[in-house]
Amino acid sequence: MEIASVVGQIQSYTILAVALLIALPAIGAALGFGMLGGKFLEGVARQPELAPMLMMRMFIMAGLLDAFVAISVAIGLMIYFSENKVLVAAINILRTPTGV
Repeated sequence: MEIASVVGQIQSYTILAVALLIALPAIGAALGFGMLGGKFLEGVARQPELAPMLMMRMFIMAGLLDAFVAISVAIGLMIYFSENKVLVAAINILRTPTGV
């Protein structure tokens, strides 16, 4: 195998993994915020006197939901911008005379 082919494959898989680490939690957060807001409005419509308590709990849950997305995006960007050790190991193996 050529070194360029292996490098291209490893980099493309890395970019695909980073894209999934960023996109899937963002989709989940969007669905979660939609459901959270909808349930909050349903609760306030049923019992308006509990609106302050429900709002406080909604913001706590929104913070927890958003923290998961922020951690996932940070890990994805860390993987993208850090040294790819799999790539370095593959290049070192392919540069040896026997290839093994």
